[in-house]
Amino acid sequence: MNMQIPTGKGAKSAMSIAGKVILYTGAAGGLGMVTTLSFLRAGAKVVALDNNPEKVEDLLAAAARENLKELTVRACDLSDLKSLRAELDAVSAEVGGFDIVINNAAIYPSKNFEDYTIEEFQAVQRVNVDAGIVCVQSALSHMREKGWGRIVNIASVTVYGGWAHLAPYVQSKGALVGLTRAWAREFGAYGVTVNAVSPGAFPTDAEKIHPDPESYTRFVLDHQAVKRRGSPEDIANALTFLISDAAGFITGQTLNVDGGWVMH
Repeated sequence: MNMQIPTGKGAKSAMSIAGKVILYTGAAGGLGMVTTLSFLRAGAKVVALDNNPEKVEDLLAAAARENLKELTVRACDLSDLKSLRAELDAVSAEVGGFDIVINNAAIYPSKNFEDYTIEEFQAVQRVNVDAGIVCVQSALSHMREKGWGRIVNIASVTVYGGWAHLAPYVQSKGALVGLTRAWAREFGAYGVTVNAVSPGAFPTDAEKIHPDPESYTRFVLDHQAVKRRGSPEDIANALTFLISDAAGFITGQTLNVDGGWVMH
């Protein structure tokens, strides 16, 4: 069978995300900023939710240096779910609806399990999971109307074990994997795919909880098949694929971007 590959000036790549509107939580963070800029360079419009003023300023400055103008930033408190929904609905009306949702924002306290209060567990769940639910609820009607949508939940290598003291965080990431499968099953009929990306141990601010950085780096490389640290570009490439038409027959899956730490 001969396959005709479109070529020439009018051809559109299946990996193209040009013109898509992306709602991205934690978009100015360690993995988020590089990915946001990558999306903008590819012609997408990004609505970035992030409440870290310094990181937001860095993101805005980086976008301005490259004359990337399709960036909208909202400093939302993701723990205030009612206000979050109102803000999202207002922004959605401004941009014409969200085509893609990437639930990336997370908090990650670290201490012995018995020292956590139930309120601390609930606070992590609220930001890491419940806010993502609100984002999807705000976006879904637009996706259904268009018959097309992409949702990606950012999970974590910690779900597979190997880390102590992060019980609320691991619980929240496990919940996102479960929601990925439930949403994929339900939303597939609307033309919406739902997947998760599970990053390995990337060098971001989250690593500052480790008292011995050199020892931690050795620990990471010992567990990876690929003997280098991951970069934000590795996540950007995976996300760009999953939110494009090229991944239209992939849903309900968790893609481990971890240098071969976890293998199935």
